[in-house]
Amino acid sequence: MTPEKKNQRRLRNLALLSLLLLLVGGTFAFQAFNQRAINDRLRENIPGGRVHDYYNRDTENKDVFVENYGNVPLMARIRLSEFMEKRSAGDTDFTPIVGGTIRDQVNTWTVMRPSETNLNTRVSDSAAFNTYANLTFGWTRSGQDAPWFIPTFNRDNQDLMTASAGHARDWLTSTATDGVTDGATHPGDGTDAYWSSGDSFDNSGPVWPGEEVSHDAAQNLQQERAPMTISQWAALPNNLKVGNFWVIDHQTGWAYWANQLQAGETTSYLLDAAQMTAAADNIPGEYYYGIYVDGQLISPDRINDFLAADPDYTHHDDLSDFLTAVQNGSIDNNWGNPGPDDNVQPNQINFSIMAPGTIFTMAGEQYRYLENQGGGNHLIIRNEGIAHVSWIDQEARTNQWYDALDTTVRAMVQPVVIPGTEPVMLDTDAIWMTGHGTRWLPTNIEDFPEVANDVSRVDTSGSPRAFSLSLADIVRLSGPGRAFTNLESRGEGNKFHWWLRTRGGIDSDTLDRWWAITGSSSNPFGSVGGYHSPHQAASRSIRPAIIVHQ
Repeated sequence: MTPEKKNQRRLRNLALLSLLLLLVGGTFAFQAFNQRAINDRLRENIPGGRVHDYYNRDTENKDVFVENYGNVPLMARIRLSEFMEKRSAGDTDFTPIVGGTIRDQVNTWTVMRPSETNLNTRVSDSAAFNTYANLTFGWTRSGQDAPWFIPTFNRDNQDLMTASAGHARDWLTSTATDGVTDGATHPGDGTDAYWSSGDSFDNSGPVWPGEEVSHDAAQNLQQERAPMTISQWAALPNNLKVGNFWVIDHQTGWAYWANQLQAGETTSYLLDAAQMTAAADNIPGEYYYGIYVDGQLISPDRINDFLAADPDYTHHDDLSDFLTAVQNGSIDNNWGNPGPDDNVQPNQINFSIMAPGTIFTMAGEQYRYLENQGGGNHLIIRNEGIAHVSWIDQEARTNQWYDALDTTVRAMVQPVVIPGTEPVMLDTDAIWMTGHGTRWLPTNIEDFPEVANDVSRVDTSGSPRAFSLSLADIVRLSGPGRAFTNLESRGEGNKFHWWLRTRGGIDSDTLDRWWAITGSSSNPFGSVGGYHSPHQAASRSIRPAIIVHQ
């Protein structure tokens, strides 16, 4: 081949190679414009609530509760007013038992106002009814969790009609006060437990005001505690102040649902019965007795409507805080007590209302509230660990801390008994709970009875003292609504690991080891482990605990 042909072939090959490179380059070229998505919703927020009033004259059953049939939360309150008058045989006129009240003018009826400490005892003008009528507040039945009802057919949120059943008379339907006129607006005969699971009602026609549909029976919310006065509410632990129960402002008579009533929910019963007493049955002649039910519903952003001045009564001082707690879904842990950094004396603290996990400062020491143990006894722990203490030195340092406490605090400390020989559970024997983070809690502590039974309690055979918590204490005190709600709460404010009094170990070695909680200097802090050497003081601390009585 001539040199000229070789050059031509070389040039041709270079041209082909260049073309191939261009093709290869073109293969990897990429363009993706305008990848798009949209997520949207068109929703109308429709509030809607209905007061239900079921009554039967013959059985004296009386059920009063509130249904939220809308799709947004509500706040609810109800006030009961009573009227009674008597007429002796041969007399022409009735005489009301409360002066100035008139049967056909319900605005003159007597507001039911209970004693501050007992719902079953009326006070002031309302006290006149104690002799003649007993009201049963709340709903409890052995072996049952909540009653059943038929949801309202009337979904018009501008209609102020109640869902009245049986002998109950809706005020818009009839303003009669003769004790016989019908005025029901809802199915049922007003007797106790008229509806049950599996029942339904077809409102075709319609039979009752509202939509021509069929509704299945639904269940009321289970009451978490019996109805109470607002003073009794104030004495509840702060973590229990919001929930599914009724709270009555005994100064005004208004009963408030202590929770936001969510869409589709229905309160438990405020009232379950209104029964006449023997004194009423023995009246020589005749009597008339009636209860007027006034219900008011608002959206949670309108709590000022419930705080508006009452023309006849003064709201309780705690009502604003109560309504704010319902609006927010909780109340501050330190409500009713000084703030976490306010250094106060023991007599300035109300332990009985403290929520687990509350931080407070007493006589120069800051503590975390752990548990109400009943009988006026409360378990508390130093909030910040005392640093650089080995397990070997922990008892001496704990006693030293206790001896330095203010005398008013030591006077409150209760006796305990701490095992002389520490119960043992090896770290390698632990089966760990999942879903809560690394080494949250062992699930098999009950397999080690001595460890499980080492619970810090008052024991009059012991002596007042400070102590380290046990592994059993940590298991008992960890979880939702408890002193340690998550890993972080066990480690927060404590840079170093803090000792427990339970002996640990690892089955692959013979070294002494103890259980401890990981401090914030390690990750994940707040985890629990039984592998810590008792000789280590660096990065180790103690958090002395005491049980105080108030």
